[in-house]
Amino acid sequence: MARRGRLSLAEYVDGIGRGDRVVLARAVTLVESTLPSDADLATALLDRLLPATGQSRRVGITGVPGVGKSTFIDALGMHIIRERGERVAVLTIDPSSAISGGSILGDKTRMEALSNERAAFVRPSASRGHPGGVAAHTRETILLCEAAGYRNVLVETVGVGQSETVVWSMTDFFLLLILAGAGDELQGVKRGIMEVADALAITKVDGANRSRAERARAEYRSALRLFPVAVDAWRPPVLMTSALTGEGVADVWRTVLEHHDAMSASGHLQHRRSRQAVDWMHELVGLELIRRFQSHPAVAERLPQLEEEVARGQMVSRAAAREALSLIGE
Repeated sequence: MARRGRLSLAEYVDGIGRGDRVVLARAVTLVESTLPSDADLATALLDRLLPATGQSRRVGITGVPGVGKSTFIDALGMHIIRERGERVAVLTIDPSSAISGGSILGDKTRMEALSNERAAFVRPSASRGHPGGVAAHTRETILLCEAAGYRNVLVETVGVGQSETVVWSMTDFFLLLILAGAGDELQGVKRGIMEVADALAITKVDGANRSRAERARAEYRSALRLFPVAVDAWRPPVLMTSALTGEGVADVWRTVLEHHDAMSASGHLQHRRSRQAVDWMHELVGLELIRRFQSHPAVAERLPQLEEEVARGQMVSRAAAREALSLIGE
């Protein structure tokens, strides 16, 4: 008997196989659930759907706040649907409220065209403090979307940060959006982000901003020449786009397709995905160990006291950590 509010395994599998967006949304909620009672069903569902996954183009999109990520993704998604005749799933990762843990920005409401498009599935999720600006279960959500027949999955992250490259570990193509004319162009983007980007796209290239965008494009091209050539031999282009006029949007998607074809032909795509899957397994092991540690009765009893002693300077952090770990045995 399925728990109230949840479908049976067969109902989830059948609905997702038919591309039912309502069932897909409920499956994402199941996977994101923190209730232990949902974990077994979510795992069984992902296992059943695994053979139907892996056929999409996974694209991560990031950029500093104000660069126009949601507006650009809205335009890009509609291009994929109208010009290519393909469906698209968009996973938007919002910053989390420190109080409720829920999404703050509500990206779905900022993608007006896609939100009303039957060929699109837009799912906002709160990052809840997860490293890299991505929700903890974004990887599983990608698999669900692929099993539902979405050939293109776009993942929008919170913004650029030191650990933002986590999105690289779950996508095939990493797009960095840049806003020209916002100050020293190169100082605002961390080197680590540029090193993993498969393409850079300068946004809002329209009106008086065009000349600034041209200068920024030249600067970024020069900067990218200083980076070593990637193992897959791909050289990231610097593109210019305007979601307002539609300029450059098709060029961005053409670049994604060229990259996907090149990586598939060389075998780098499968190698990258295999490594990503193993890395995610290791991360899940770590998360589960932390959960079990925190729920251990002896730890729950002693840990507040250890924290107090460390805070008062009565014990060094290393000693407190060793004692806490000793409580769960070898």
